[in-house]
Amino acid sequence: MKRARAPLFLERRSYRRRRLGDAARLLPVFGVILILLPLMWSPDATGAARLTAWEGVYLFAVWGALIVVAAILSRALAANDAATSDWDG
Repeated sequence: MKRARAPLFLERRSYRRRRLGDAARLLPVFGVILILLPLMWSPDATGAARLTAWEGVYLFAVWGALIVVAAILSRALAANDAATSDWDG
């Protein structure tokens, strides 16, 4: 008969650190998708994509949002590293 497995315990701090790292790794992928999105919005009759003012505003808004999210993730990861280094010493 098989033994019942004990539940896997993951320390909350290391689990959070890993998820923040995963989010930081996926941020460029989401950024590329969001930046390429206007190319699929409105091709004109010739099939060539055109850039309107609203699409330009969208691109700068996405760019700014990516910078803000990267800064937040960076601070969270740095704070988490500082907290774990206090326990190691």
